[in-house]
Amino acid sequence: MAIWFTERGKSIRVLQVQSTITPSLAPIVCLLVLLAWTNSAIAQEGELPALNSSLSIARNWNEVTLFAIRQDFARPTVHARNLFHTSAAMYDSWALYEPGPSLYFLGRERAPDNSALPACAFPDQVRSAWQDIDANEVAAARRTTLSFAMYRLLNERFANSPGATESLQRIDELFSALGFDSSIDSSDIGNDTNPSTLGNYLANCVIAYGQADGSNEINDYANRFYTRSNPPLDPGLPGNPNLINPNRWQTLQLDTFIDQSGNQTSAPIFLGAEWSEVAPFALGPSDIAVVNRDNMPFRAYLDPGPPALLGDNPATNSAYQNGHALVALWSSHLDPSDGVSWDISPATLGNVATLPAQGASLLEFYDALEGGTQELGYAVNPVTLETYEEVRVPRGDFTRVLAEFWADGPDSETPPGHWFQIYNSLVSDHPDFIRRIGGEGDLLDPLAYDIRAYFTLGAAMHDSAIAAWSIKGAYDYIRPVSALRYMASLGQSSDSTASNYHVHGIPLQKGFIESVEAQDPLAGNGGVNVGKIKARTWRGPNFIRNPATDIAGVGWILLENWWPYQRPSFVTPPFAGYVSGHSTFSRAAADVLTALTGSEYFPGGLAEFTALKDEFLVFEQGPSVDVTLQWASYRDASDQTSLSRIWGGIHPPVDDIPGRRIGGEVAERVLARTQRYFDGVIDNNSGPMQNPTASNSGGCSIASGTPARGDTILWLLLMASAVAMPYRSTRTHE
Repeated sequence: MAIWFTERGKSIRVLQVQSTITPSLAPIVCLLVLLAWTNSAIAQEGELPALNSSLSIARNWNEVTLFAIRQDFARPTVHARNLFHTSAAMYDSWALYEPGPSLYFLGRERAPDNSALPACAFPDQVRSAWQDIDANEVAAARRTTLSFAMYRLLNERFANSPGATESLQRIDELFSALGFDSSIDSSDIGNDTNPSTLGNYLANCVIAYGQADGSNEINDYANRFYTRSNPPLDPGLPGNPNLINPNRWQTLQLDTFIDQSGNQTSAPIFLGAEWSEVAPFALGPSDIAVVNRDNMPFRAYLDPGPPALLGDNPATNSAYQNGHALVALWSSHLDPSDGVSWDISPATLGNVATLPAQGASLLEFYDALEGGTQELGYAVNPVTLETYEEVRVPRGDFTRVLAEFWADGPDSETPPGHWFQIYNSLVSDHPDFIRRIGGEGDLLDPLAYDIRAYFTLGAAMHDSAIAAWSIKGAYDYIRPVSALRYMASLGQSSDSTASNYHVHGIPLQKGFIESVEAQDPLAGNGGVNVGKIKARTWRGPNFIRNPATDIAGVGWILLENWWPYQRPSFVTPPFAGYVSGHSTFSRAAADVLTALTGSEYFPGGLAEFTALKDEFLVFEQGPSVDVTLQWASYRDASDQTSLSRIWGGIHPPVDDIPGRRIGGEVAERVLARTQRYFDGVIDNNSGPMQNPTASNSGGCSIASGTPARGDTILWLLLMASAVAMPYRSTRTHE
C-alpha cells in the first residue's frame, strides 16, 4: 500500500506501508500515517526562527514578505508591486532619519490619480524633527519605524490571501520576536514622537497611495474592461476547434485550475490585462506608445512593435508558423534517455554575445533541432582565470530541470520574488561579498546595502511588470498550446500541392513534424487520422499516472493533442504571451545586480544550483542524475530563464527577445532614478511615477504600435556604475 504526498520545501516522497493489516483497516492506517507526517512537517516548519539576528532588519522583513507571497495566489504583477512597495517603505523608514536621501512615499502631496494624498503629508520641518534624535538612538528608531510600517502594510496586503493564516502568523512571530507590541496603533505624528507612530503613519501612507495607483487593489486587482476574443480551449479534447482569432490569447477550460503557487482557483480571465494603468517608478510618458487594436487605443510602455502574426499571405506567415513550431521541436528535447548529453558548465553555456534583431534573423539565433542559442561560453573563469570543470548530463534532464527551476512553482515567490531570493542567497549571504555600491565607494553596513538593493531591485521588478503587461494587454497575443493545436488541426503549410495543405497549417520538419501516412501506427482505425499532423515531442500528462515514478517521455503523437511541459491542472499562464514576463523580469534583475555589485559576474565567477536525482522534478520523475545548473554571470542566469520558457512550452522566440531588451531598458531607467533618490536630488512629487492617464500627461503617439521614445542618452549618463555560493532553493514540490 503506497501513500503519495508532498513535503513542503522538499521533493516528492513515497511511503510504502507494508503490513499484514486487513484491507478494511488500510485506509485508517494511511490516514494515521499521513496525519503523523503532517504534524511532523508543521513542527519542522515551526522550528524556523522568526528572527535571524545575523541578518539586517530589512532582510528579515523581506524574507517574511517572500513567505507571504508563496502562500498567496501566483500573481507576478501584484507581487512585483508588493515587493516594490514594501522595499520603498523600508527605504523611507531608513532614509528619513538623515537629511541626504530623497523620500519616495512620505511627503507626496498627490496620488497617482491626481487626487490629494493627505495621508502622506511630511513637511521638511517634520522630517527635521525626527532627525534631531540622539545619534546613538538612530539605529533603534529605524528598526522600530521599519518594523511597524512593514507589520501594518503586510497585514493589509495579505489579509485576504488563501494562505493568510500561515502568512499573518509568520508576520506576528517576527514582530513579537523583535519585542514590539501590535496594540500600539497610533499614527498621530503631530503629537506622538515615538518611532512606532511614524511607522504606522508610513504604512497608512503606502496603503492610501496603493488605493489610487491604478492597480484596482480595492477590487482585488480585477480587470475593468478587458474582453476576450476567443472562447476557451479545453486541452483535454483534441485540437482547438473553437479558436476564432489565431493571433489572440485564449483562456483555458479546466475542471480544476491550480496556479503556480499551488492554489486551486478558477482560471482567471487574463491576469493583469490593464496593468499599464498602474503608476510606474521610472517609466515616463516618453516611453509610451498607443497601440490600436480592435479600434481601441491601448497604452504600451517600451513598445517593441507587433509580434509575428498569422494571416492569409503565406509569405508573411513563416515567422509565426516557424516560431511556434520551434516550441514543439524543443519539446523533443525533454527525454533523458535519448542518448544526447550536454556539458552544461559555463565552459560551454553562457556568454551570449549579442541579441538578434527582430525579424527574419530572430529565429536564426535559436538552434531549432538541437536546442539552445548562440552562446560562446568561457575559455576560463573570468574571475579566477581557472578552467571550468565539465558538467555533462543528459540533455533531457537539463531541459526539464531548467523548465521547472525557473517556473517558480508550485509555492512560488513568482519571478520577481525569485530574483529577490537570488540576491539574498547568492549575494548578501556570500562570505566574500563586499558591500560597496557599484563595487566602489564607502563600505556599507548590511542594512544600508540591503535597503538600497531592495529599493532598486523592487523598482525594476515593478516597472518590468508594468512594461511587459502593458504589451501583453495591448497585443493580447496567443500562447503556443493554442497556436500549435490550431495549426495542427488545419494541416501543414510546407507543401501546397498536398491534400492536407492549409495556409494556416504548421510547417513540416522531417523526423519531428510530419503528416500521418496510411501505414503509420497513428493512422487509427480505418485510417481516420491519415493526413493529420504528428510530432515527435513530449507526450504529455496522459502518459503519467504517478509523477513520482512515471516519465511521459518523447514519442510520436498527434500534434492536435500537444501539451506544454507543465502540470495538467495549470497548462499555461492565465495571461497573454507577448512579451515574456520571465525574460523581462530576469534581464532587468540581472542588469540591476550587475550595477549594484559592480561586476557582471557572480562572486568567484560561478553560481550553481543542484537538482537531486529523482527528487527535484514535479511534473514527472527525475532528473535521472544529479543536475547542477551553473552560471558565470547574472545575464547567463537570466538568459537560461528565457530559454526555460521555450522548453517549458510557454513562449515562442518572438516573446523572448523583446522581453530581454525591454528588461535592459527598464534597468537603465530604474538605476538612473534610484541614484537620484540616494543623492537627494529628486522631488517625490515630480514624474515619472505619476499615472500618465490620470495626470493627462503628453508625450505619447498614436501610431498603431509605433513607439514614441524620449532621448535615452540622459538615462545612460545618469546610470549608476555598472550573485554566489550554491543557490539555496525554497521550492516546494508536489
